[in-house]
Amino acid sequence: MNLRYFNPLQWRRSLLAGLLLVLLGIWFGFIDTYSLKTRVQLHQEKNELIRETERLRQETLDYEQKLEDLSSSPGLLEQIAREDYGMRKPGETIYRIKDK
Repeated sequence: MNLRYFNPLQWRRSLLAGLLLVLLGIWFGFIDTYSLKTRVQLHQEKNELIRETERLRQETLDYEQKLEDLSSSPGLLEQIAREDYGMRKPGETIYRIKDK
């Protein structure tokens, strides 16, 4: 049995350098705190949060526009109060028609 294969001191420098590169690649790719895997996951999460922020910003603009419309048009406010919330003026009778 040849002990040369089991003794790292007898290995060639190119083999040792290759082994070192592989170990460093595994370390930085998967084990390290800031590994490539973690960075990819954080990048995806960041993009998702950016999209969610843009969606919420657009939703806020829509609500601000609706609020402005309600503030400038009392008839619209009255219509929403009557249709959505079933409110009525004193003395009025409301008839609801159910769809079949």
